[in-house]
Amino acid sequence: QVQLVESGGGLVQAGGSLRLSCAASGNIFSFDAMGWYRQAPGNQRELVARITLNGGGTIYVDSVKGRFTISRDDAKNTLYLQMNSLKPEDTAVYYCNAYLSPNVYWGQGTQVTVSS
Repeated sequence: QVQLVESGGGLVQAGGSLRLSCAASGNIFSFDAMGWYRQAPGNQRELVARITLNGGGTIYVDSVKGRFTISRDDAKNTLYLQMNSLKPEDTAVYYCNAYLSPNVYWGQGTQVTVSS
């Protein structure tokens, strides 16, 4: 059983930065991929960024390209999301996700609120 615990959310002014962390209970190098999703009130959960663990390829939703960076620290079994130049529209609950075929695991989420 994989457990994911997010941290690092909070309230920040527009233009500010936050770094989200996702601590995994297992060895993340064994996962097929990990990612960050977000869900704003009234909206569907959307993929923000994803990293494949065999090769380290990354993808980002267009709205965060150039502002957010996904990375991982295998030694700490931790996934990160560095968020810069935050905008009010980035306000959402951010969820960590891990894919270990055929299962998908989710964290409990961390709130990010960006004030204008």
